[in-house]
Formats: sequence, structure tokens, C-alpha cells
Amino acid sequence: MSGAGLRLILASASPRRVALLASAGIAPDAILPAELDETPLKGELPRAYALRVALEKAHAVAATQADGCLVLAADTVVALGRRILPKADNATEVKACLGLLSGRRHIVHTAVAALRPGGAPRSRIVSARVTVKRLTRAEIEAYAASGEGIGKAGGYAIQGRAAAFVPAINGSYTAIVGLPLTETVALISGLGFACSPVSSDVREAT
Repeated sequence: MSGAGLRLILASASPRRVALLASAGIAPDAILPAELDETPLKGELPRAYALRVALEKAHAVAATQADGCLVLAADTVVALGRRILPKADNATEVKACLGLLSGRRHIVHTAVAALRPGGAPRSRIVSARVTVKRLTRAEIEAYAASGEGIGKAGGYAIQGRAAAFVPAINGSYTAIVGLPLTETVALISGLGFACSPVSSDVREAT
């Protein structure tokens, strides 16, 4: 669904973000992931990092676009206190992340940024607290072997098998998955993208 003549460009290759937008009846006109160095700056705090990266993604893609489009970008960070956990590149990193998260509460920050080429960006950051049960070595090994945590912030996907590890959350579930829908819809609506309720045809097609 496009809105008010604006083309929606999603600056992310995340299938989770595409699916979340689809659940709200929104389909990007194009998906153009931003190629950035996402290394945290020295001493950078998790919230500031998430917001900086989301804004940089939006600006990078907007710089390649003409008028008539709206660029939407996001970044999700899993944080233990001031520590930013990585996006796990392999099973070893998944196990390391889960070992740190086991039996503890952590915060997931998702920053969303949107802008029209040549315009000023608008952004929001949504944080949620996640409680992880105490994990056994066998649970960590099995989850790492599944491959689900690879490429995920903090080494896990709450919408997948890792849901069994999470007895409680406090805050936005969609922010933990990767895109806080309430705030995202408000953000793009404020920039002129006409969001409307999902029709039955759209629901059946997704």
C-alpha cells in the first residue's frame, strides 16, 4: 500500500521489518538496505548508538533518491547495561550472547528514522525490557545449532524459538522484533504517508 503518492523506501533488508509493516497493511515500494559501518563509537551508549545508526541509514538511502519518496530506516540494539551486544555472526557468538543474557533482564532499543529527500528527519526510539530465564548448556547449544540467532541483535529472535526463553517483557513487542509499529505508523503518517486499515484482501494475501 502506497500513501498519498509517496513511494515508501525501506532502508533495511530485514524480513522481520517487512512482515511487521505488512501486518499493518503497509508494503514498501522498494527495499534498499543501507551499506554502513555499524561499529559503535568509543564510549557510545546503546540508545544513542541505535538512534545514530537509524539516522545514518535513512540519510544514506535518501541521498540516492529523488523527490516523491519517503525513506524509513531502523536499528535494533540489545543492551546489558551500557554494553551493546553484537549481531551474532556465527553459532559461537550466539552462544556467547545467550550465556550473557541467561537468567538476566536486558533492554532492547529500536530506533526508527524517516525522511523525505532534502527534508529534515524525524525519529523515535522505543525501549523494552526483556527477561530471559536461566538457560541450560543444552538449551544454548541447541539454539545456536538451529541457526536462528545468526544475524540477530543479541543472538536471538524473540518471534522464533527463543520465545520459549522469555517469561516476561515490559514494553513494545514489535520494537523487540525490530520495528515498533505504533510509533512507525505515526512517524510516516506525520510525513505525509497515508496509512489506512488493512483490507481483508491484504490480510489474505500476506
